[in-house]
Amino acid sequence: MIPDDEFIRDPHVPGPTKLEVRCLVMCLAGLRGHEVAVDVGCGTGGITLELAERASRVYAIDRDPRAISITGRNLEKHGLGDNVSLMNLDAVEALEGLGEIDLAVIGGNGGELRRILELASERLRDGGRIIVTAILLETKYEALRCLRDLGFEVGITEVSVSRGRMLDRGTMMVAQNPISIIYTL
Repeated sequence: MIPDDEFIRDPHVPGPTKLEVRCLVMCLAGLRGHEVAVDVGCGTGGITLELAERASRVYAIDRDPRAISITGRNLEKHGLGDNVSLMNLDAVEALEGLGEIDLAVIGGNGGELRRILELASERLRDGGRIIVTAILLETKYEALRCLRDLGFEVGITEVSVSRGRMLDRGTMMVAQNPISIIYTL
């Protein structure tokens, strides 16, 4: 796993997804090397880079050209990307143009979560998985409802990570943003 401080960042682009969350997402993803993965709302590329190390093909999608640029720079910095296609498109448009996939990881959704989940579901091969990472309560609820409506059994894990910060007197634990990981079973 790539440490958070090893990513190039941009104050206008979200990410990277915290190391602990990326670990859980990759565990839930269960990639087997020969699979095709999609990272919707790639931001700085935290999930994209982890997928690039584990999948045969990765599509990193973001409608913000700055996000695509930062993801590309992070791939280059870490010697990854030969198997990654960067797509500076709206997620719906990008997904409509893709063939079969094995895994969809959805971070950003631009308010189009239901349509994104429908398209991802239509493109999943047998045994394919969908993972949604969400910080908003509304996104968590919508993801759970949509995935159930699409016929999936769904799991959810709420992650609250605290990291130690060294002070003169000791170590203070500092909370990071809590995040939910919603996934198909």
